[in-house]
Amino acid sequence: MGFVETVSIVGYCIEAIGVIVVVIGSLASSYRYVATVRNSSPGQAYETFRQQLGRSIILGLEFLIAGDIVRTVVVADSLESVATLGLIILIRTFLSLTLYLETEGRLPWQEPKKEAA
Repeated sequence: MGFVETVSIVGYCIEAIGVIVVVIGSLASSYRYVATVRNSSPGQAYETFRQQLGRSIILGLEFLIAGDIVRTVVVADSLESVATLGLIILIRTFLSLTLYLETEGRLPWQEPKKEAA
């Protein structure tokens, strides 16, 4: 097996990890939601569910982006492949930022909001 094939397989493995993270995160978030909705208000349980689910999706997207980069940088033999990678990264980064904003209430580079005492 050559270098290009090995790197391509590594890229697919990294992407597979991203999919696994999203699936396991979704299942874990759903399980926690069902477990906590009985003990707390439905609104609070739902907010916690959304935050946990959003965080698992963000982490999964990071792995998917990394897998795309690994595969495209080594395997890409045309400008079209690099442009496609750029578009994919742009879309996934936009999704990550909007999910982060929705789950955390701020952008990653902003200071965390201080809780009112």
